[in-house]
Amino acid sequence: MPSMSRRTLLRTVAAGGAAVSVPGLLTACSTGSDDGDVSNAGKKLAPWPAYTAAAGPKPDLAPTEAGVQAGYTSYPADLVTSVARTPGDGSTIKVMSVTFGTPPKGASQNQYWRAVEKALGVKIEFTVIPQADYQKKMATVMAGDPDSLPDILNVFSGFTLPREAQFVQRRAEDLTPYLSGDAIKEYRNLAGIPTHAWRDMGRIGGQIYGIPLERPLPGSTLWLNQGLFTGAGMKAGWTSEDFAAVAKKATHGKTYALGAAAGSLFGNAVHAAAHNAPAGWAVDQKGAFLPNYTDERYKAAVAYQAQLRKNGSYHPDATSLSSVDLGTLFLNGTVGSLQDGFGAYQTRYPDSKGLLTPAPALPYSVDGTPGGIVAARRSFGYTILKKAKKERIELLLRLLDYLAAPFGTKEWELTHYGLEGVHFTRGKDGSPEATKLGEVENVSNLPFRYLAEGPQVLFVPGMPEAVRALHAWQQKVVPVAIRNASFGLKSATDTTQGATLKALMDDTITAVVAGRSPMSDYDAAVKNWRSRGGDRMAEEYAKEYAANA
Repeated sequence: MPSMSRRTLLRTVAAGGAAVSVPGLLTACSTGSDDGDVSNAGKKLAPWPAYTAAAGPKPDLAPTEAGVQAGYTSYPADLVTSVARTPGDGSTIKVMSVTFGTPPKGASQNQYWRAVEKALGVKIEFTVIPQADYQKKMATVMAGDPDSLPDILNVFSGFTLPREAQFVQRRAEDLTPYLSGDAIKEYRNLAGIPTHAWRDMGRIGGQIYGIPLERPLPGSTLWLNQGLFTGAGMKAGWTSEDFAAVAKKATHGKTYALGAAAGSLFGNAVHAAAHNAPAGWAVDQKGAFLPNYTDERYKAAVAYQAQLRKNGSYHPDATSLSSVDLGTLFLNGTVGSLQDGFGAYQTRYPDSKGLLTPAPALPYSVDGTPGGIVAARRSFGYTILKKAKKERIELLLRLLDYLAAPFGTKEWELTHYGLEGVHFTRGKDGSPEATKLGEVENVSNLPFRYLAEGPQVLFVPGMPEAVRALHAWQQKVVPVAIRNASFGLKSATDTTQGATLKALMDDTITAVVAGRSPMSDYDAAVKNWRSRGGDRMAEEYAKEYAANA
């Protein structure tokens, strides 16, 4: 059976986006004694950037306004040019971003790096932060000298950074004059970023400080080994009882139906959604914010997972496995499923070829009520710019506009695949296929995609059947996606205490599912969470919601 390299598995984790395990907590840091008011309540709100659909090839599978993505079953034969001239001026730009790949070679030894530099017309000093080191590095950046801030900085939404909004407000350029309303039309690719991404990024103090990295509507997804689950009796319209029975039957010998990584709460997001619990926060008709923890459906999901674990369906190392190691176990057949972001399909299908057929699970029903799926934050993260003169900010925005080129453009191909004949060749259908050099020098290891990127589409090189299956799955589940009502909103309490309070609940839920604590500990933790800040968060989010309505 073919083995998978650690580099390939890291690439798989990166593509997932929404289901990254977060090791540890960032120590709270301050950006100054006067943190400012980052809330939007009572502020004049800057209009969102005016959206202009990017020109490009017509999709083979149509998107919907509700959130089903455009699908491409083949690679466009004729790529278009979206940037008329080289955007740079020959100067040096310092950038910093998280990466889920392996550290890249320096620019002098990296043809991909030099090719992107040439296309942009600048020299790039790229600081790449491995995901495991991101929190520690960001703590240093946030507490450091403002002059040492890179020109372009990626703020990754997979981590809770205390006082993040205050840091951005104090240290980053207010981009409202450049991007709000019709001003963004100076940057045609940035104008192609859908409004939902800007909304989920959110304003700070009523202003626009970043550029979002748009992501699909489906979020955390249960990826199945389709053959294993079908053989164990998986069927359309299954119930929670069916799911438990299938998971128990698919577990035998050294094979476990359910895999989970440390920090994922045994894949809690998927099961909570199937129980129709709030995804973080819900808002009622009166505008009151209701947390998932106090909802009986969420508590029922935790109890359900505890029973799945008691049945023996989970891999015994579910509280200690890394996401990368879990991916290895999925590919070699040790575990039959894992929770990951929907975007993981981009590598999950190619990497599984010849090993198994992956498939996103349909939600099961609970007590006769059809289940839901997790709606992702439509902004995977966002990019901020160091304060500078107008001419410098306009230069940086031109660079990001190039990187935000949509699928079907020459710019997108360069940033995602590198140079033809060097980093990729063409398959029979014209799709790019990575060379050995392209497996090392690429956008995963040198993540230009996390500085700016065009709207996401469904595409798997050389695998049209996978695109059709994913599009059909989205048509079924998008209508039942459960959105976190707090996306894009600010809460002072969450900013300062959210990481600590989340850790309290995460540790408790993990212990209950693992069988180390009784459900009564869950009730006590919820009471503690509310008194230490949860109720204040609800009040603050309600005010923000009313201001942004």
